[in-house]
Amino acid sequence: MLPIVQATRYVLPLREGGSLPGLVEAADLGTYVAKFTGAGQGRKALNAEIIAGELARRLGFAVPELVVLEFDPVMARHEPDEEVQDLLDASPGWNLGVDFLPGSLGYDPLAWTPEAGFASRVLWFDAFIGNVDRSWRNPNMLVWHGDVWLIDHGASLYFHHAWKSAAKLVGRPYDVDDHVFKPWAKDLKGAEAQLLPRITEELLREVVALVPDRWLDGEPGFADAGAVRDAYVAQLLARAADPRAWLP
Repeated sequence: MLPIVQATRYVLPLREGGSLPGLVEAADLGTYVAKFTGAGQGRKALNAEIIAGELARRLGFAVPELVVLEFDPVMARHEPDEEVQDLLDASPGWNLGVDFLPGSLGYDPLAWTPEAGFASRVLWFDAFIGNVDRSWRNPNMLVWHGDVWLIDHGASLYFHHAWKSAAKLVGRPYDVDDHVFKPWAKDLKGAEAQLLPRITEELLREVVALVPDRWLDGEPGFADAGAVRDAYVAQLLARAADPRAWLP
């Protein structure tokens, strides 16, 4: 599983995100962007963050380190913002921490024109995971120390919101029209040749295993967390088996 780190101080809310993530200090002296189980998107958004983010890392993309943040509800006691208080009170125990990249800048394609190969790999990967949240309005990428870092994958893996019909979504075409890299992604075949052979059952099981059992237990229609993990792997393997069905 991901490393577990004790949160020590809630610093401030980050209101750019609809789920009200917060900047948090932790016992390992790190600073994290915390994403909470009590937010509107719930634990499935955190599952998608882990599975898609860690898959991206293993495919060669720069992704901030992820940890499980242990929260004590007492941290909300002196928080003046009632909305933040309610969110922290609704999120005791384990939440997701994303390593904070100090001094990073939001990606702007007008300032950093992407190389065609990189743009193609990012778009191909987003198409594979069904990421609908990499638009020109909100690229969900940061520029830090000269590299482009991929963040915020909670809106991907949409099939897990409707497991009963998930098999019908395997070949759902990806809508590329709004993707921030559409003008530059001219080599999707080359991107596929690099990325697809690396998406194996072993790799998928490795990243799915990083999701805490408690964020999978109790899923309707599944006996236990292991069965949910198997479903994630089966769905992604089926998608990898037929890129022509969904690739732009």
